[in-house]
Order: sequence, then C-alpha cells, then structure tokens
Amino acid sequence: MSTNKKAYIAGGCFWGMEDLFRVRPGIKDTEVGYIGGENEHPTYRSHPGHAEGIEITYDPTETSFKHILDYFFRIHNPTTVDRQGNDVGSSYRSAIFFQNDEEKTEAEDIIKIVNASHKWDGQVATTLEPYSKFWAAEPEHQDYLIKKPNGYTCHFERFDQSFI
Repeated sequence: MSTNKKAYIAGGCFWGMEDLFRVRPGIKDTEVGYIGGENEHPTYRSHPGHAEGIEITYDPTETSFKHILDYFFRIHNPTTVDRQGNDVGSSYRSAIFFQNDEEKTEAEDIIKIVNASHKWDGQVATTLEPYSKFWAAEPEHQDYLIKKPNGYTCHFERFDQSFI
C-alpha cells in the first residue's frame, strides 16, 4: 500500500517547475497540467482560468508539504500577479491548491515566513485555492525540458537557504 501523497501548485510555466521538482529528495513523480479553471478537458490552446500547474507525488517519510512549499517559494517570484518571466496572464499565476485545512494552514504559515524574511521586494501574491480537478497536459508538455534541454524556463533557485 502506497503512503505517497500529492501536492498541487502553480508558479508560472509548468515546464520549469517540473524540471526543478523532479529531482528533489522525496519526490516520486511529477506531472504538468491545468488546474483551477473553467472548462472540462482543458488543453494548452484552451484552458480559460486554469493555471499551468504541477502535480507532485511525494513520500511524506522523505519530505513534507511544508518543504515542498519552501522550495516552491525559492524557485519562482511569488510577488508578481499573473506573471512569471516572459509569461503573462492568469495561467501563470502563483497558486497553492490545498486539499484540506491542514495544507491550507501550512501554506498560510509558509507565506507569513516568506513575507517576514524580506527576501523578496514585495509581499507574496500567491493565491490559496481549494483543490479542483487536475487535468494532465498533453504528452508533449510532460518532461518538456528533458526532451528539449535548451527549452524556455524562467525558473531557477533564487535563494540557497531555506525559508524554514
């Protein structure tokens, strides 16, 4: 019986987020897709209101939701609204899709810690949204930066040290 858990986040283009998370300790699988929007069966060309998100499968004996969020806030700019790098629009919003009250509380706590750190010039604009159905993106978007190692990404580790 698997004890793995899933986390759902969005922080700009899903290619770069997936590429950095896939190699983190305790991360067992990643999948990019669409979450938090208006239509069923969204696609890259039609996903109104959906964020480009990532589903992270992790082993809670090796990492935690809190540590996933800590890394999340170090690899994208959470102070910009609907924008990461060259990508603009609600598809590129910073969001945490919480599945229960515990995840929501942990997300709120991490946001307070990130804001108090003053590592970013502004306040965190990351939205906390209740989990909704995650729709896997098309196969060509999965593991994109492995398939195209020189492909576009605006994600990188901005801080060496953890917030927590």
